Amino acid sequence: MADKEVLLTVEGLKRLEQELEHLKSVKRREIAERIKQAIEFGDISENSEYEDAKNEQAFIEGRILTLEKKLRNARVIDDTELSSDVVSLGSRIVLKDLEYGDELEYVIVGSMEADPTANKISNESPVGKAIIGKPEGAVVEVNVPAGTLKYQLLEIKR
Repeated sequence: MADKEVLLTVEGLKRLEQELEHLKSVKRREIAERIKQAIEFGDISENSEYEDAKNEQAFIEGRILTLEKKLRNARVIDDTELSSDVVSLGSRIVLKDLEYGDELEYVIVGSMEADPTANKISNESPVGKAIIGKPEGAVVEVNVPAGTLKYQLLEIKR
């Protein structure tokens, strides 16, 4: 089975590369030092510091493998190629909630970069799926567990 393509913005690619470098160069060294210190305490069979450090080491190594795989399968979205005619990955959009009248601004990103607290929503999220490929002025309905939300796409920016 082929690995899933990971869509990233240039900013998202840099962030993942920085995290990977930090894990490899800093965190690995820190954990190795913690393990070394824990071993110096003596009997490791009942040594909680040793056990904690080994568990963290396993987590870090797993995260490194995950990031390396994601970066191998990454496709970077070049924002100079983006059209402002329809919503695509990398688009900065303004939506109007037709029920409450609120205006919301989001950036459409791949699932690896999604961060709703930073107004970055995934192209795979319900709202993302509903607006991808839509032109300015389009009204979309988004089915969510609480019902159906209606948004009007007010603006598409690059």
